[in-house]
Amino acid sequence: MSVTTVLTVSGMSCGHCERTVSAGLSALPGVTDVVADAPSGRVTVASAQPLEETALREAVDGTGFTFVGQL
Repeated sequence: MSVTTVLTVSGMSCGHCERTVSAGLSALPGVTDVVADAPSGRVTVASAQPLEETALREAVDGTGFTFVGQL
């Protein structure tokens, strides 16, 4: 079973930004895939189980971008 979480992240403007945010989120336990889209600011995270919002926020903020919220 896979859980999909969609986030809004501000500050991404290019492919490098997308890769940086994706790498930060991919490091979370249970994350199986991350797709970041800089133009929309949306990041889709697939994981084996639901992820805590606090962990998502810390992972994004740790990359230098801003976690806005979950959709």
